[in-house]
Amino acid sequence: MTAAKRKTSLTMDAADLDAARDLGVNVSAVAGEALRRAVAEARQRRWREENAEAFAAQADWHAQNGHPLAAIQTGPATWKS
Repeated sequence: MTAAKRKTSLTMDAADLDAARDLGVNVSAVAGEALRRAVAEARQRRWREENAEAFAAQADWHAQNGHPLAAIQTGPATWKS
């Protein structure tokens, strides 16, 4: 399924647009991908900010109580054949 597209107007550096055209770069595709990436990064930043208090509370709890599964955690150095 293809996402609905909407026309928009962008003001960009003329030399960059000329170079893109000369090199066959699809400016719309590049702009769309850059926008998707910027939106994803902004959403991730917002989520971290909205949940920062919970992360801090969890870190404080672990600092005071240790990791609840520390007694049963194992790693590759502890494996026996």
